[in-house]
Amino acid sequence: MRRIVTFNWMSVDGLFSGPDGDLSWVVPDDEQRRRAATDISRFDTAIFGRKTYQLFSEFWTKALDDPTTAPDPHRPGQRTPEHRVVAVALNAMMKVVFSTELARPAWSNTRVLRQFDASELAAMKRQEGKDLIVFGSGSIASQLAAHDLIDEYQFVVCPIALGQGRQLVSGLTRPVHLELVEEQRYSSGDLMLRYVRRKRITDD
Repeated sequence: MRRIVTFNWMSVDGLFSGPDGDLSWVVPDDEQRRRAATDISRFDTAIFGRKTYQLFSEFWTKALDDPTTAPDPHRPGQRTPEHRVVAVALNAMMKVVFSTELARPAWSNTRVLRQFDASELAAMKRQEGKDLIVFGSGSIASQLAAHDLIDEYQFVVCPIALGQGRQLVSGLTRPVHLELVEEQRYSSGDLMLRYVRRKRITDD
């Protein structure tokens, strides 16, 4: 069974983006960057809402103009070999985007779904392959969480309080119980947290 994993940068007051999707507050970390380059090999499919898909598509499709490095999205003007690893992986993997507006996706290997269908996502998890990853996409993450489809939540909590912005998961009608399986402190002050969903008695 494949797993759905969500990854997000978070503020200490529980927000994954500032107003209007601003991510300039993210505190980058070299050790976290190296881990991301290693962990991306676990996935062969990325799931997006339209806005996050378009942001990622605009950035990562243009990231491979150098044979050894790619731009760091959180450090303008800097390039690293690790970001090239991530860029290669993202461009190669299947992208699933939920959108009623996207007509012609510009990113290769993209499948557009016009509406959220929990049964279709559950079927994807039963297919052969590597795990699926969700970046950002609060509306999609909320629907996945509501249907108990997210198996693992990965957060890099930055040492900053935003005060206003967006919560990753909202509108739940019941709690989602999680278990902490890993924490890692970085020299930047960032804290990596991995939670897995506790299975209910009715789960397979």
